[in-house]
Amino acid sequence: MKEPKLDLLQGTLDVMVLQTLSTLGSLHGYGIARRIEQVSGDQILLNQGTIYAALVRLQQRGWISAEWGTSDNNRKAKYYSITRQGRKQLAADMAYWQRLAEVMGRVMAMSAAGAER
Repeated sequence: MKEPKLDLLQGTLDVMVLQTLSTLGSLHGYGIARRIEQVSGDQILLNQGTIYAALVRLQQRGWISAEWGTSDNNRKAKYYSITRQGRKQLAADMAYWQRLAEVMGRVMAMSAAGAER
């Protein structure tokens, strides 16, 4: 049986978008969503409403900027880039998620060890 797609925790999509833009440079919304899906091994699927809500939120916070351009298929598209403030936020978010992952790893290991008793 195929595993269900992962639900995103609050704030994780913002970090994924910032990291994608930091790594790949300026991209349009569809490109950002497809790259996140690809890197996740298709464990995360993003619909247009989800990705564009995140992009609006990040732009309002000053973490990304946007400008109009032309896509590969010759259509008008808004291209997003990470700002200096966004890079600072990304560094803080990455440190937070690293700490959280370490704590979760310890808690999960504790649970496994406790079950063996």
